[in-house]
Amino acid sequence: MIRKLTEADRELCLDFVGAKPAENLFIIGDIEAFGFDQDFQEIWGDFGEDGRLRAVLLRYEKNAIPYAEGDYDVEAFVRLIDKWGVDTVSGLEAVTEPLLRRINTAQTPRRLFYAQCASDGGLDPTLDVSCVRRAGTGEVAKLIDLYNHIPEFSGSARRPESMKRSMEKGIARSYYIADGERIVSSASTTAETASAAMVVAVCTHPAYKSKGYATRCLTKLTRDLLQEGKIPCLFYDNPEAGKIYRRLGYENIGIWTMADVRVRQEKV
Repeated sequence: MIRKLTEADRELCLDFVGAKPAENLFIIGDIEAFGFDQDFQEIWGDFGEDGRLRAVLLRYEKNAIPYAEGDYDVEAFVRLIDKWGVDTVSGLEAVTEPLLRRINTAQTPRRLFYAQCASDGGLDPTLDVSCVRRAGTGEVAKLIDLYNHIPEFSGSARRPESMKRSMEKGIARSYYIADGERIVSSASTTAETASAAMVVAVCTHPAYKSKGYATRCLTKLTRDLLQEGKIPCLFYDNPEAGKIYRRLGYENIGIWTMADVRVRQEKV
């Protein structure tokens, strides 16, 4: 049986997804930030024959994220996705794969390694990170200027007001190294929750490569998050980047898939 969850289900839902805080960072973050009673967000639960919650499906605007511990009512979730007319379905591959078999997607789903750092054992305690600073809202324009010089980030729209709001709300942060007035390397988070944080935008200006700057930024960020009781996690699909992350103690915990749903879903 599936039904829409309400504020009365908060503890039940968070206990269910909270068993894996890194894997469910986006679901937990959206619930903590926006709750269950928003026009742009809703959460549905799938209950087994024993009445226990076994899967959830979150819609945030035009994006859908499912999570399940095992078998779940795939057809019911597909009907919801079709009703919502979402643009993107994403989640752990083991959970999304049954859904995506029933949905027409615009292209082959993108597959990313999903990694987390559970302890600071892989961080070099002798690495000098005194040059790393935490950005305030006043550095947002300089961060965006750095991103505009990173080829991998080309085409990614960075909205300064959105970045500032996220910093002020405490769900995002950026650490950086500067050369004079120019930010030349950074590592950031997004979707921070009480127990986890998504690491994003680990980068260095092309003119400052091979100086270890990104490693310093990521080390400082990772250490601070762990000291706050938050598990840092991240996506990557670049094998060379993966080597760096593993050297710092990040371990793969699964495959994350993202599929663009630009063709209407088939009816179940």
